[in-house]
Amino acid sequence: MTTARILIIAGSDSSGGAGIQADIKTVTMLGGHAMTAVTSITAQNTVGVSGVHPVPAEMILAQIDAVISDIGVDAVKIGMIGGAFAAEQVASRLERLRAEQPGLPIVFDPVMVATSGASLADEPTIAAFGRLMDVATIATPNLPELKRLTAEDDPVSAALHLVGAHGCAVLIKGGHEEGDALADALIETDNMTSWQGQRIDTTSTHGTGCTLASAMAFFLAEGSSLADAVARAREFVRVALHDAPGLGEGAGPMGHGRVRLDVGAGPRLNQVTVTGTNYERSADFYRRLGLKQIVDSPDTGYARFETAGGVTLSVQIDPDERILATTAIYLECDDLDQRVEQLARSGIAFEHGPRNQPWMWREARLRDPDGNIIFFYKAGENRRFPPWRMES
Repeated sequence: MTTARILIIAGSDSSGGAGIQADIKTVTMLGGHAMTAVTSITAQNTVGVSGVHPVPAEMILAQIDAVISDIGVDAVKIGMIGGAFAAEQVASRLERLRAEQPGLPIVFDPVMVATSGASLADEPTIAAFGRLMDVATIATPNLPELKRLTAEDDPVSAALHLVGAHGCAVLIKGGHEEGDALADALIETDNMTSWQGQRIDTTSTHGTGCTLASAMAFFLAEGSSLADAVARAREFVRVALHDAPGLGEGAGPMGHGRVRLDVGAGPRLNQVTVTGTNYERSADFYRRLGLKQIVDSPDTGYARFETAGGVTLSVQIDPDERILATTAIYLECDDLDQRVEQLARSGIAFEHGPRNQPWMWREARLRDPDGNIIFFYKAGENRRFPPWRMES
């Protein structure tokens, strides 16, 4: 198993919602390794940008060279560039990199304006974006950025203009459209792919473009096609919007840290379903265990719960089912002994309290109202990395 190495060339956002901070969180949550070349330092929060300090071009290049020479790179994401000279110098360096690594994915997000409305690129810098699009695999402008790059009103015509002029694919992002229905479109030299969706009702939209581009860079580094990378990155952004923490008084940050098992590489075990015979009894039991109920459908006999780690557990009711407890559900918690004592005092019956086991886990055992086996346990590093773990 290899770790995707993503080089992020972008500005720093002191509020943690966009820029380098959003990029690092995105790549980290997806399982990659984020490396950075900081182009600008900004003083900003959810309501505005109060200061921008560009990093000299030679320092940007020094950061790029330092990480590439030692760690290597599997994909590059470009965001905010501090100035026209920096954009030209970065483009020249990436041209050499592409010559050394043909096919290296490069995702360019032409950042011009912050979500709060503050300008993050002057006219000479925007004029220099052409060099970056020449070397990019894909550019990801939003609708105002697309119009400013081409002076064309029709988004598809504008995207085709950029594809023809620079040879990169273009993702038209529809987030600035009016109404609840949204559409994004991937324009390639010989193909167009579109996605439709509903607008998510939230003010926590700071960093959506940065997050989308970084997720795309990760998936391209993993070998996904352009269309698949866009589709999976869109899903990451949507989950992060749904689960935003609601911070700040303006356009708040997204919930990067809460996108745990929703998007990623390979099969993910993130849902378990048990059978019950009485809806109210089962739903009440799992709520009392501390799980958050997110689906309540007594008419269909179905309830779904979310755990602290993002895994969901559901109960499907079948009054006539004869339940055989052949599989156990394990719920890990750091405060095992205290939690078991608290649950026992609330009336939850345990078959035995916390015990140290030979496999280096500490476990307490109980059953749900229909006899399904449940363990509360604490394993820590010994779940995935026991001393007897097999070599890869």
